[in-house]
Amino acid sequence: MRRTMITSIAKILAVFLCLMLWASLSLGQKQAPFPKDLPAYGPEKPLQTPSVKSAKLDNGLTVWLVSEAGFPKVAFSIAVRGGLAADPAKRPGISELLSKTIDQGTRTRSAKQIAQDLQAAGGDLNVNANKDHIELSTIVLSSKAGVAVRLLADVLQNATFPEAEVNLAKRNLNDSLEQREAEPSFLAARARDNVLFVNHPYRLMAPTRGSIAASSVADLREIFGQRFRPDQTIVVAVGDFQNDKMLDAIRSALGAWKNPSGMPVAATSAPSRTVEHSIFVVPRPGSVQTTLELGSFGPKRGDPDYAAAQVANAMYGGEFSSRLTSNIREDKGYTYSPYSYLDSFQMAGEIITHADVRNEVTAPTLNEIQYELNRLATTNPTDEELYTAKRYLIGSEALRLQDRGSLAGRLTTLWIDGLFPEEIGTYGKEVSNASVDDVNAAARKYFAAYRSAIVAVGEDKVIREAATGLGLKVRGLP
Repeated sequence: MRRTMITSIAKILAVFLCLMLWASLSLGQKQAPFPKDLPAYGPEKPLQTPSVKSAKLDNGLTVWLVSEAGFPKVAFSIAVRGGLAADPAKRPGISELLSKTIDQGTRTRSAKQIAQDLQAAGGDLNVNANKDHIELSTIVLSSKAGVAVRLLADVLQNATFPEAEVNLAKRNLNDSLEQREAEPSFLAARARDNVLFVNHPYRLMAPTRGSIAASSVADLREIFGQRFRPDQTIVVAVGDFQNDKMLDAIRSALGAWKNPSGMPVAATSAPSRTVEHSIFVVPRPGSVQTTLELGSFGPKRGDPDYAAAQVANAMYGGEFSSRLTSNIREDKGYTYSPYSYLDSFQMAGEIITHADVRNEVTAPTLNEIQYELNRLATTNPTDEELYTAKRYLIGSEALRLQDRGSLAGRLTTLWIDGLFPEEIGTYGKEVSNASVDDVNAAARKYFAAYRSAIVAVGEDKVIREAATGLGLKVRGLP
């Protein structure tokens, strides 16, 4: 999922920086000082929109191809509209079960044969359920790209959901849910979406035990038959291939795929943007730390102020040199790795702040987070902050998009959100051109502390005492 990927990257960066610091300390008692005259930044390289060959088959299937000669691999990403937000009310989270079982058998292949055939092509199949879509992805050898296309086409059209495989997946998913619920970060994220989205379908980020138990093979086949249709699907390929030959292979494998007679999944409506600025407690008896997660509504990708909000967030908590990190990590030592990020869906955006802190500093940490949010919303950034944030955003995005799998995934997400490949270059230009006034306007609109709901996972007494000291109301989850 997008949020999982973002938080994972943040954690990996934090661990890497810690290891670098440890290594520097272990090599001697004194650290070598930085040179006095460091070279200036090199010239900024703008983000380039990839060269995409776009096509639409007669059955409505969208195809985006990015031919990059050289390294002999091809990344495929396939997105189908209708994810967790489209799940029936009586089967919340069934999209996740579908993502675990769609590759467990087709009319002509068993689960073992699917795995073996794809591994022989050099790849593995990854399937993820997101709020707005289900994504299938793999990276294979260029010489085996045709094999991969035919196998993916078989799964997309002919998944059978064998009962034995579904029953095994249900047990595994139930175990996975139990493991996730032992993690305070998962509890905080689940509660945050419940608080922000209340009765909107976006509140769902995982199945319930009851839904897992009640879901049947018939349910999965019904949802598969409704959602998996060519006019609601995009196939993206990035790698070493010739566009015409790849398009021919996709047309041969998927051109006869027919749309079912029923209507596609209805588009999700926009959620209410009303947020109560209170502390919502998730009790975790015996916890020695509090997990704090603040959530507010932000812009969607493609909104006019999305790039400016990203710049504001980078200064606030999105980069390691951010105000939030400098304050509650470097200066006060309240937490090891705080961070913030923007998450964008088709119909809504979120701004999220996360910090894990010792019980005794729960109140002061929350006070400082709110201080930094309000400081961002009320004061101008320095020239250095603005410049560094822009360079960080453009550089990190350029690095991500050098990876073919990441680029393929980004393109499918843009399509799901109703955007086009040109958005990549447009975003880069908007980040580079964001003025102080642009960033200040976005900060005022989205980041003021009163706009956020606060979720706290930990010892109930500790959290309530912190809320009282800060004059905040304590609420239960909706």
